[in-house]
Amino acid sequence: METFSPSSINLPFPYNSYTLPNVTAFTPPSFTTTNVSTITTTTMETTTTPWMDSRIWSRIPQPLMDRILACLPPPAFFRARSVCKRWYALLFSNTFLQLYLQVCPNFHWFIFFPHKKPNTNMNIYRNNPNTEDHNGGSCSPNSTQAYLFDPYEVKWHVISFPLIPLGFSPSASSGGLICWISDEPGPKNLFLHNPLVGSLTQLPPTLRPRLFPSIGLSITPNSILMTLAGDDLISPYAVKNLTTETFHVDSSGFYSIWATTSTLPRLCSLESAQMVHSHGRFYCMDYNPFSVLTYDLSTNTWWKIQAPMRRFLRSPSLVQCTHGKILLVAAVEKSKLNVPRSLRLWVLQGCGTQWVEVERMPQQLYAQFEEIEGGRGFDCVGNGEFIIIMIKGINKGLLFDFEKKRWIWMPNCSSNNDVSCVISDLHGFAYQPTLAVPVSALVQQLFRLEINLNLNV
Repeated sequence: METFSPSSINLPFPYNSYTLPNVTAFTPPSFTTTNVSTITTTTMETTTTPWMDSRIWSRIPQPLMDRILACLPPPAFFRARSVCKRWYALLFSNTFLQLYLQVCPNFHWFIFFPHKKPNTNMNIYRNNPNTEDHNGGSCSPNSTQAYLFDPYEVKWHVISFPLIPLGFSPSASSGGLICWISDEPGPKNLFLHNPLVGSLTQLPPTLRPRLFPSIGLSITPNSILMTLAGDDLISPYAVKNLTTETFHVDSSGFYSIWATTSTLPRLCSLESAQMVHSHGRFYCMDYNPFSVLTYDLSTNTWWKIQAPMRRFLRSPSLVQCTHGKILLVAAVEKSKLNVPRSLRLWVLQGCGTQWVEVERMPQQLYAQFEEIEGGRGFDCVGNGEFIIIMIKGINKGLLFDFEKKRWIWMPNCSSNNDVSCVISDLHGFAYQPTLAVPVSALVQQLFRLEINLNLNV
């Protein structure tokens, strides 16, 4: 079990054209790594070779060394910060953060949160979980805890969120930031949080009162796009899927704060969770019957796309993968015809209306998956070349590498070092760990400006 710990920092804004407001100093707890397998090694004598000669490595130019450090994955980078004072201070360096944004590869990770289990049938998450393991016993992880999954190393990391206030739940993830939304019915309050460096950015509250809206989020270094749709509170005791609100800010100076942009299609049944974004459009599932709802940000319009084999689908999910492809993942149960049960993947074609099957789980693996799943249903989340299929109610999931066409059973996710305390009923988001998101400073400035304007009025 290895750990790495980001230290207390006051992260500077990586572009000199803007200034970053003061951020409260923050010390994220240790990231605890759960290894997947035990690797047997043989003891060898330590020998000095020309390749490891310190006289050679000490002569590496500093710009080249910074470039190497900027390309390290997060656990290795935070371990490297303990080498010397200069490496420790890299997070404070505007020059290094500018280089980091230019050269750092995209790490397609995932972040999972335990479900809340309220007394209602509503499906929301908890930021102070008290979960039960698969044997019925209870385990109590830290009050604000999530589980990062690294698909390259096939490892779990545990991360905490001490800055998130009670009464907020994770709702979306993009560009290295986690969006947290208030649980209380009414106009929604939202935070954007970077768990690696501890930055916390508050967004202006939404205009319309809602219960648990579907949320779409797309963040780049220069822009933020957010959409909230459905679950409009038309009375204290009734909700209806009526409207859409959007929030948009970018470095060119354009911003739009929670404009009510469009009405939803009649009689739609939104999934109260996340949307996926690709090429200026948000996509989400409609369950009345199975279809895909599409929202075009440029025209502010919604429309429906018919799902393939919709009469025979079970647990359909939308994921966004490499090159912005939108995939539909679902189990097919066409038992009355001579078609075997299976789990299939369809990709949405460029025309935006047609689906083409691109992958099918091997039949022997699906038989094993179906037996373990036992009709519970499953959720899917995609990031880059990876797709994770997580079975509901138990801590069991499959990792699919879309590029290598490889299926892998994921290791169980345990709480901290206690392998007997297995976390169940996880729901995840795509996550790209990053040390800097420049556009978050623009949001903070915009929020302060709006507060000042309201005070003057």
